[in-house]
Parts: sequence; C-alpha cells; structure tokens
Amino acid sequence: MKIGLVRRGYSASGGAERFLIRFAQGLKELGHESVLFSDCGWPESAWDSSQEKSVTLSGSTLSPIAFADALEAAKPKQHCDFLFSFERVWTCDAYRAGDGVHRAWLERRAHFEPTLKSWFRGKQKKHRQLLELEAALYSPQGGVRIVANSQMVKKEISDLYGMTGDRIAVIANGYDIHKMSSARRLGLREKKRKQLGLDDDEHAILFAGSGWERKGLRFAMQAFEAFKNERQARLIVAGKGHKARGIADEGVVFLGEVDSMASVYEAADAFILPTLYDPFSNACLEAAAHGLPVITTNANGFADIVKHREQGAVVPPGDVGALATALKEIEIHPSEKQRDELRSWAAEYSVARNVQATLDFIRTCAEE
Repeated sequence: MKIGLVRRGYSASGGAERFLIRFAQGLKELGHESVLFSDCGWPESAWDSSQEKSVTLSGSTLSPIAFADALEAAKPKQHCDFLFSFERVWTCDAYRAGDGVHRAWLERRAHFEPTLKSWFRGKQKKHRQLLELEAALYSPQGGVRIVANSQMVKKEISDLYGMTGDRIAVIANGYDIHKMSSARRLGLREKKRKQLGLDDDEHAILFAGSGWERKGLRFAMQAFEAFKNERQARLIVAGKGHKARGIADEGVVFLGEVDSMASVYEAADAFILPTLYDPFSNACLEAAAHGLPVITTNANGFADIVKHREQGAVVPPGDVGALATALKEIEIHPSEKQRDELRSWAAEYSVARNVQATLDFIRTCAEE
C-alpha cells in the first residue's frame, strides 16, 4: 500500500517529525511505501527523497489554511492509496491528532494567563485558522477517521466537537531505544555527568522540551528550588524557549537544543515535565525507555499509561507544591534493577506495536 503522510513545516526537535520518521521506517520494514506531503524540503538526514517519494507543496512555509488549500490543489490521492495526515487539513482519509485538540489547549492555557491576553490570542489569525480546520476534521457529519494517541485526546474531541467514539481509535505513541550493554550505558552516563560537572552523589533532574511556557518549565524550576534545599541536585534543561521572569535559576543548567538525547537521559536520575498540555509526550516515553522515573501532569496523555509511584508520579498542572512533593517522594536515584524495570515497561510501547496497530486501523478504514 502507498500511504501519504502529511506534515506542515519541519523542526529537528519536533516530536511529531521524529514520530513520522519512525512511522515511515516501520511502514518500509513491512513492505509499504510512503509519500511525504510538506510545504518545505526536509533535510536528507530526515527524509531521503531519493529513496522515499515526497511532494513539496510550496517553497516556503505556509499558514495553516494556505497549507490545507495547497494540499487540496495537489490532488494527493493521485500520489497515494491512503492519505494519513499528521496536520490539520480540510479532509483526508485519517488524521492523527498528535498535536491534540487546539480548542482544548486554548481553554486550558486561559487558566494560566490574564483574561485580556487570552482574548487577544483568540483574535489572532493563526488560532482562528487552526480552530476552523479542526472543526472541519472533527465534524460529526464528516467522514474523517481519527487516531488519538491518548484517551485524554479522544475525550476532548468527543466532548468539544460531538464526534462519536467509534470514529476515534486510541493508539499510544511508540519508541524504540537503541540497545546498549550495561557497560555502554554506564560509560555514557559517566562521560556525560563529567561534562555536566555533576558529582557522583548529585541528583540530576532532567527537563526536555521546546516551548517552555506550555511545557511548564517555570513550575519545574519552582519545584526544583524547594527540592534542592533538601538534597544536592541539579536541574538539566534541554530544548529551547523563553525563561519566565523572576524565577531563580541557581543550580539550573541550560543545554539548548540537543541533537542526540541518549547520553543526557542516561546521565539523569529522573525526568520532569509539568506540562500544561501535551497529547502524549514522546519525551516522557523516551525518558522511561532510558530507565528514568517520570514526573508529569494529568494534562499529559502519557499519564494514561503511568501507574502513580510505579513509573513515576502524576500531579495537577501548575501545582508546584505537588511537584515538589513528588520530587521528594520519588526514587530519585533509582537502582539499576529499578531502571531495568522501567526500560522493560517502556519497551512495550514500541514503534512496531504502534505501526501495526495503525496499519490495522488504516486497513479497517480502507475496507469501509
């Protein structure tokens, strides 16, 4: 089967892009072809156009509706058998709601900012366009089938747009860690901790993500401030964003964007992502695959699969006190046995599992 994959723009640190690349590789291994529809040329390291077909809709990044219009004009079904969009568009055979529900994000965001700021945001062209496209995709009268990556997202689509649950499949994200021996992992850990200036008994709490307002970095820093008063610790921040004003950053190390996170995960002792909204955080799954307990919020679809106090902790978004308590109570310096248990648990959510479940879903859609 030739499957069209749609994504607007490209970011080397984007979770959706990393997932699409892994998904396309999984399709290839199962004997299927992929066609990438985008509005910019992806780098060869991400999408080798000499091996996999791609259709560039424009030479520059388009607005959400301009992209959706350009996709329609390209007559995508002439290039593929099934159109599977990772982007909000007017129509497709199936849409993977990996970016969640924009309307739900705006409503949640409004709880954490002044009313006037939310009002102005609602008037902005980008947000109006995303809501218009979203309404088309999630219309109860439409024929698009939806893949949600968490029960949280499925509920939001049903509650906010009235789409019936039988049109929505829930398939959790997948991630495959590169297999490493214990000696290799230890070597990566020791080397990276030395680069970061970490003492052997110093606790390293890792935060990874771009777009720090949504990902909740300010709450992580506030909770860390309380935590480090009791233990020798460092907060390691990977990614990019704007730091919140008036929050102390003593003991915080900013790495910027990191091309390969493996050594950073291995150097850390726990992972924290107090996100205000995340459909299903890839970074949380990646951290668990490297044996890190994960502290996150119930506004993260990843929380669907976490058992509190077993794989980490789940707290309400914006609750700094609960975050600080979780940091104090969690096994912050897990043994190798505990890390192995976390790795085994995360390994159940493999790319192969996700690809097969998604292909089964696509076949069902194609037969209807």
